[in-house]
This record gives sequence, C-alpha cells and structure tokens, in this order.
Amino acid sequence: MSHTPHELHEEFPDHAERITALKVSSAHFARLMYEYHQVNRAVHNAETNVTPVSEAAETDMRKTRARLKDEIYQMLVG
Repeated sequence: MSHTPHELHEEFPDHAERITALKVSSAHFARLMYEYHQVNRAVHNAETNVTPVSEAAETDMRKTRARLKDEIYQMLVG
C-alpha cells in the first residue's frame, strides 16, 4: 500500500505540457482531472487513516481512480 499521492503531473511527467494544455482547452479533460483529484485525495486520506473507510470502499475508490487515470492517459496520447 502506497502512502504517496498519485498526482497526475507525477504520474505522467512526460506529458506535463499536454496536461496543462488540455486542462484549459477541453472541458471534458478538466472535469476528468477534477474527478481524479477528488478520488485521489479520498484514497490518500483512506490510506493514511485521515478518513477511515471500509476495505470495500477503498477498493472501489482505487478502481475509480484507475479508470479515470486510464481515460486521462488515452486523451494525453490520443
């Protein structure tokens, strides 16, 4: 279990410029980033017991984060 936040610029350092460009040019991308940031914070808070949740809830949040990250990555390379 990692206690390090998975920030997008850290996850995709080679795409930092594209992340910034898409954030301002695509409302869909900006929404995905917002959702990713929200669920990423929730996962991090659960991992560090700032906001304890059930194991099932944490697993669901991680799956949501992975799905969003995959969709973001597809937009970055597409």
